[in-house]
Amino acid sequence: MQVGKEKLLWMYEKMVQIRYYEETMAAVYMEGKLPPAIQKGLAFDIGAGPVPGEMHLAAGQEPVAVGICAHLSDDDTVVGTHRPHHFAIAKGVPLNPMTAEMFGKVTGLGKGKGGHMHLFDNAHKFSCSGIIGASMPIACGAALAAKKLGKNWVSIAFFGEGAANQGSFHESLNLAAIWKLPVIFVCEDNQWAISVPKSKATSIEWIADRAAGYGIPGIRVPENDALQIYEAVAPAIARARRGEGPSLIEIKTDRYFGHFQGDPETYRPKDEVANLRKSDPIPKLSQMLKEKGFLTADQEASIVQTMHAQVDSAFEFARKSEYPNANDALHDVFVNGHLNGRALV
Repeated sequence: MQVGKEKLLWMYEKMVQIRYYEETMAAVYMEGKLPPAIQKGLAFDIGAGPVPGEMHLAAGQEPVAVGICAHLSDDDTVVGTHRPHHFAIAKGVPLNPMTAEMFGKVTGLGKGKGGHMHLFDNAHKFSCSGIIGASMPIACGAALAAKKLGKNWVSIAFFGEGAANQGSFHESLNLAAIWKLPVIFVCEDNQWAISVPKSKATSIEWIADRAAGYGIPGIRVPENDALQIYEAVAPAIARARRGEGPSLIEIKTDRYFGHFQGDPETYRPKDEVANLRKSDPIPKLSQMLKEKGFLTADQEASIVQTMHAQVDSAFEFARKSEYPNANDALHDVFVNGHLNGRALV
């Protein structure tokens, strides 16, 4: 299929932005958690620094997010995983409140109460969860709502290959197939379920083959390539919009960082990440754009500068924002089955 210049440039811009966002977060997250603290006899303090708690980054997995979200509108729903930033950015979630949420600031998407694994943006119909496999039933719910409203909106459920062994995977695919829900199940196969290789946790080689058990299409994208992903998912999205039901897409992608920041990664071969980076999808897309005459060196430099500036501005916004008032701790949360205080907006 022919993909226009504007769409390709958008994918490149977003991939540059996502990569820099993740690299910036990797550095900021480690503030206060670095070796000097350990040298004083203190252990790694996960609650220290400006961004407390766990942190899961998606550097290397950018093509999955942009290749799929390039097909979507604001009316379509995306449900991400515990590694969610690339999906959120590609779906259009604003960087300022997203970043402030991770800093625990009152200007965040959830007023600082959700953190990086629980980002919710109603305006852009994006959410995520720290629970493995949780994206699939939630996406089915959004798809069912679209169907009952008579809309041609689609819902995307992102999950990792490890989550394909959860009960929620099988239940969601079965339900979506029976009801012909407009949902696309997208498996990010980075070969590692935390520290367990796919080969030791999954009984079949390709997750996409499981689609046959539910009578739906199963498609595998063997390369971490934004254009290939964009082209492969197009029929599935068109099928869903026509009311013909769900599809399962499996995409081979690469995780450059550990499962979480601070992960010693002793389970990975020492040269694995270095070898993966030799096929970095961002320079690959840049080269293709230049060969097509869609991108010059000056334009590329301008894009990089602009995307980096937007990310830097978001981190500055988050640093300068205020922390929530302790008296508001029970506002906007459910207490005894009722929403207490002001509703989230």
